Amino acid sequence: MPLNVLRHRTPEVVDRSRVTLTDQERTEVHALAAELRRHPAGGQVDDPRWLAQARPHSCRLPVRLLEALRDYRSEPGPDGTLLIRNLPIDAEALPDTPSEPDSVERGATVPATTAMLIGQQLGDVFAFRDEKRGALVHNVVPVPALAASQSNGGSVELELHNENAFHPHRPDLIGLLCLRGDHEGTAGTLFSSIRKARVLLDDADLAILRSPRFVTEAPPSFHAGDTTTAHRVLNGSLDDPDIQVDFNATRAIDDEAGTALRRLGDALAEVASELVLRPGDMAFLDNRLVVHGRTEFTPRYDGNDRWLHRVYVQLDGRAGLSHRIGPGPVLA
Repeated sequence: MPLNVLRHRTPEVVDRSRVTLTDQERTEVHALAAELRRHPAGGQVDDPRWLAQARPHSCRLPVRLLEALRDYRSEPGPDGTLLIRNLPIDAEALPDTPSEPDSVERGATVPATTAMLIGQQLGDVFAFRDEKRGALVHNVVPVPALAASQSNGGSVELELHNENAFHPHRPDLIGLLCLRGDHEGTAGTLFSSIRKARVLLDDADLAILRSPRFVTEAPPSFHAGDTTTAHRVLNGSLDDPDIQVDFNATRAIDDEAGTALRRLGDALAEVASELVLRPGDMAFLDNRLVVHGRTEFTPRYDGNDRWLHRVYVQLDGRAGLSHRIGPGPVLA
């Protein structure tokens, strides 16, 4: 083929924001998880010795998955999401869905190990001391006592929010691995990107949202009621800003800012999408660009309710050093 033809060939664009593993790739991920369970440091995903082994193991994930993770880390796209399907979740081997408050998974089960392997390949999986007792893998499950709450244990509609919007070192990425869907198969994860919503706002509202005229309360899971200092809702690049908001916990400090905040909420709702996670699906959301929530659903508390594993990922672990408790991955 002539050289000038090669130069003008349009490169093939590969969309890696949605990846369905082949059965062989699924088997490879399961084998990695099983190998970690047999390791002398195995047993607890929070154990520093286990984490030290998980990092190199994560480099042995299937190549096609590694490519998708690297692409997503570099450029999360207009939606700010990555969906991985057909991960090794064996419904027959699952215990009952937990239903107690602050439920976590510290054991190196195949699902917890899978979530950790993928999270560790994207960055550093970390936790907050005051949330879920500092565990790295959270159970997102309906809890009877929290049914009406705006929390991960609730079952009412969960308003759009950045995860831990109040915290100066909130997660860069959030991973949600589905172990079990809800009974009706209708509980949807809602997500909306500021990259899409920004164009629906006028310059005056954008300028207000970039001014420190908002405060955000800590969520109930932190057992704290203090508010942050006044902050901006939009930060960073004028053309591609980050977002910091929780529509249940963020309040404007004046009427003009309140109007801009409502218009932002309307814009995000207009461009929002819904994803019903199935067992073996893992969704990552870029918490700098994306707000997320959940539709209402009806739990039965019968051991077969909706069950997700959640992990937090930092892309730059040094940014949170001032809040780190000791040498481990837990922040105050």
